[in-house]
Amino acid sequence: MYTTHAHITTWVVALILFFVALALYKSGNSKGSKIVHMILRLFYILIIVTGAFLFFKFQSIDPALYGIKMLDGLLVIGMLEMILVRLKKGKGTGLFWILMIIFFIIALYLGFVKLPL
Repeated sequence: MYTTHAHITTWVVALILFFVALALYKSGNSKGSKIVHMILRLFYILIIVTGAFLFFKFQSIDPALYGIKMLDGLLVIGMLEMILVRLKKGKGTGLFWILMIIFFIIALYLGFVKLPL
């Protein structure tokens, strides 16, 4: 199974948690949003661990492309975190939304179309 299913499951759950945290921040539920945000951070770690396992197991097939995919995945996580932190602080998030969407599309393309797994 190569943990591909675990990796996909963790990032799908993380996206759901991200939107829940986003809704809670926007509704003003400070305590609930903080709890969901901390759980989301745990899922970031799980995404990185399962992704690193896939990277080290299969990077010999195409090291450059797998390296770009890994870097892009880290950028997606970074943008998700920046959106929530800046929203919590009351700062603008428009640029981070654009970057997150671009990085996410690239990650999906590389993961589902270009790479053999």
